[in-house]
Amino acid sequence: MRIGIFFGGQPREREISFAGGKTVFENISKALFIPIPIFVDSLGNFILIDNQYLYENSIRDFFPPKSFIEDDTFSVYVESVVGEGINQDQMIAQIGKQIEPKDFKKHFDMAFIAMHGPQLEDGAIQGLMEWYGIPYTNSGLLGSSVGIDKIAQNRLIELVGKQGKISYTLTRRHWQSADQIALFHKLVHEIGLPLVMKAPHQGSSIGVAIVRENNFHTFKDAVNQCLFIQRISKLTWLKMDEKEKIDYLQKLTNVNEGIGMPVILAAGETIEDEINGHFCYHPQEVKDRLDFHFRFGDDDISLISAESETQLLIENFIHGKEFSCGVIQDENGEPIALPPTEIILMAKTFDFNSKYQAGGSRKRLPMEASMSELLDIQAKCKEVFKNLQFKVCTRIDGFLTPDSRVLLHDPNTIPGMSPTSLVFKQFAEIGLNPTQTITYLLRTSLQARLESGKNTHFLWKMLSDLDKKIENQQLENKNYKKIALIFGGFANPQESLQKVRKEYAKVASSANASPILIYLTGTQEEHIYYIFPFNLLFKEDINEINQYLLADKHPLIIETMKNAREITAKYANKILDKGLKISYEDISKIAEETVSV
Repeated sequence: MRIGIFFGGQPREREISFAGGKTVFENISKALFIPIPIFVDSLGNFILIDNQYLYENSIRDFFPPKSFIEDDTFSVYVESVVGEGINQDQMIAQIGKQIEPKDFKKHFDMAFIAMHGPQLEDGAIQGLMEWYGIPYTNSGLLGSSVGIDKIAQNRLIELVGKQGKISYTLTRRHWQSADQIALFHKLVHEIGLPLVMKAPHQGSSIGVAIVRENNFHTFKDAVNQCLFIQRISKLTWLKMDEKEKIDYLQKLTNVNEGIGMPVILAAGETIEDEINGHFCYHPQEVKDRLDFHFRFGDDDISLISAESETQLLIENFIHGKEFSCGVIQDENGEPIALPPTEIILMAKTFDFNSKYQAGGSRKRLPMEASMSELLDIQAKCKEVFKNLQFKVCTRIDGFLTPDSRVLLHDPNTIPGMSPTSLVFKQFAEIGLNPTQTITYLLRTSLQARLESGKNTHFLWKMLSDLDKKIENQQLENKNYKKIALIFGGFANPQESLQKVRKEYAKVASSANASPILIYLTGTQEEHIYYIFPFNLLFKEDINEINQYLLADKHPLIIETMKNAREITAKYANKILDKGLKISYEDISKIAEETVSV
């Protein structure tokens, strides 16, 4: 089956999607599927991309191609160069071949959507696939549209769970016409500090701010941050030297921490100011116009994203342990909650940087809580999953308060697919490695698409064919070449861990080999070898691995594995409960080939 892996896209989460698409491409079973990478650029073009570009560090390293960039002062996305009369067809031809939706079926049979944010996670791309009769992964139209709208989510979760969270929706028009200081004091009185502010259609913790102090100016800055508006004064601009101006505008261009391009330069912050402002595609143009404006004028300038939000969600701050819990479905469509993962912040706010940069946060799986609390989290997550019409796999975030209340928010219908994402960590605990997880997602999504009542015969046949192939692969896997991957050691075990994760993915996704992990520890004088449970590959570091290597499984993990045993039996082999000590001589008895990583 040919699988079109869609990654990239227009929203601010495009770089996370790029990393996720690469992970799916590397981990998908080559015995069952032919991966077809489809890069979606930030203009919405679908590009059958040459595989070599998947291994660039970021989208801007290969697109737009360097030959189309006259001045490399700024690192930009393609939307910053198309305004200069560039031929898009010629640009796309340098990295692959543009394809049209009407021709999708010529290139792939099913779409694996590894994209996030508006247009890609809200039902838009899902609707496009349905229009052209292409099955796709995860939730359908209804679940997707709910999953992208934090305001709608809040209302629906409240109807389901009666959580009692306090929230307020602030529209941009109301903000501009209101007595802003009075409104701020009203929110502080009714909701209380700290105030949690969220852009309602963003993910990856982009557009999130926390107002901790009773200060109107701090609150106003947070409102603008979540609406993707920046205000700059003449004093601020003129205090910068040339390098500082370039750095400021580069950060503005970065979609994960700035407001992105294009932007509108406007005299004020109102919608009318935006409509009458000047549209800028490139940060160099922004710089030139700011230089000119502040040379002759004194008025502040607003930089407003062309993709700004029109409203924001304001909530009360919840004191408690933060967690994330995946929910999946069995073949009867019943939800199964995976073990909740605790998010331990190393920073004040769980924003994009603390989520994805090393050291920003740590994860504990399962979270530290009583068994009854953990089961309550799973039960409430399943209830939300079912009642909000989510399908296949959804990650639901929440808090466990000191008085054991479970408060849920921000369901994510397309969980991140980066190598160390929470979904892979949680699937590993029930016995599915990333390759098996991707197979599960594809197969379960095929079944979920049958519920739409469209293309029923076509989908039944695809599902039946895939089931036969999965069953045959399970039988053939016993005859696969066994490759022992030895890692750990004494020189740099952390680096060895990073390398073995990649090597494990390569072998596990191949069409004729099966990996066996062998962990080397001990001392230089006395080497100790363990057959290594693959789920431990997803622990944070070597120290955590050593902590869990010989530990008994947590009761919640055991309970969750029981609930998911039919899924594990279909897609995976039996996994070790803990490390199994062996001798070096034993390795040659269980594997035909040995690779030291």
